[in-house]
Amino acid sequence: MMAARIDHLVTSGTFSLDGGTWEVDNNVWIVGDDAEALVIDAAHDAGAIAEALGGRRLVAIVSTHGHDDHIDAAPELAARTGAPVLLHPDDLMLWERRHPGTTPDGELADGQVITVAGTDLTVLHTPGHSPGAVCLHAPALETVFSGDTLFQGGPGATGRSFSDFPTIIESIRGRLLTLPAGTVVRTGHGDPTTIGAEAPHLEEWVARGH
Repeated sequence: MMAARIDHLVTSGTFSLDGGTWEVDNNVWIVGDDAEALVIDAAHDAGAIAEALGGRRLVAIVSTHGHDDHIDAAPELAARTGAPVLLHPDDLMLWERRHPGTTPDGELADGQVITVAGTDLTVLHTPGHSPGAVCLHAPALETVFSGDTLFQGGPGATGRSFSDFPTIIESIRGRLLTLPAGTVVRTGHGDPTTIGAEAPHLEEWVARGH
């Protein structure tokens, strides 16, 4: 059987929190084969994501966290495809700000395994950027989908509500930098990196303190 492949889409929109709004470009990751797929972060444009899926069966829409730029298109994509939207319950308060009166279809939990096209993705609960932030580790693809927890050059932002710098550092130290050095880090925004490229800089980030 052919291993799952990773398709990448960039969508554009806004991120709003704490009374501010910013223009953002988001990475949408699609993992699967010609028959079925998984979407990681349904950002901004359900139509573009549905087009990228083609006729494939969508197994699930996984939200790495509840910030509005990562979940704004999730209900529409779910309605189009019938796929469940999954979010860690610690981020429900963020979901409710964007989609009041609704809830995701299912919960993500640390250690949970989601399988698509014969490929396992393990949920790693990595709080800090938000309380319910998760990453998805796919050892067979030598990759981790880091959401906004780890970027090329450092941790995700922790300057806004519900975020905490010491917590994100512990998540990165304990859950991500323990992965093999060659693991490709596919991020929520911007360019990919590797665990090996980021690991030497942890103490610099701690010293900077943000």
